[in-house]
Amino acid sequence: MFLWDRIPFEADGEVPNTFEIFPDWTVEILSPEQKATKVISNILHCLKYGTQLGWLIDPDERLILAFIPGQEPLELTGTESLPIPNLLTLDLTVEQVFGWLKVIY
Repeated sequence: MFLWDRIPFEADGEVPNTFEIFPDWTVEILSPEQKATKVISNILHCLKYGTQLGWLIDPDERLILAFIPGQEPLELTGTESLPIPNLLTLDLTVEQVFGWLKVIY
């Protein structure tokens, strides 16, 4: 996620397909074919260059690892509240996030 004033619009007002700057908040959902270390490495890279918060959502384990600059990762499950970037006012639990990821027929 990028704050509006940090989005690098092109000369014609369009948003480019790729950004060469760090996001303000990065959220990664671990897929079965992905290696967790690769995804964690991506999050750590973002934090190194200015990202305020990173989440690694692991659907198999039903947990979210929250990465905050200068702190060790937080392992969060169930009804635990998630850290949210300062740019938002939001109260959210792990259960709520996994509720959004359910397929409803």
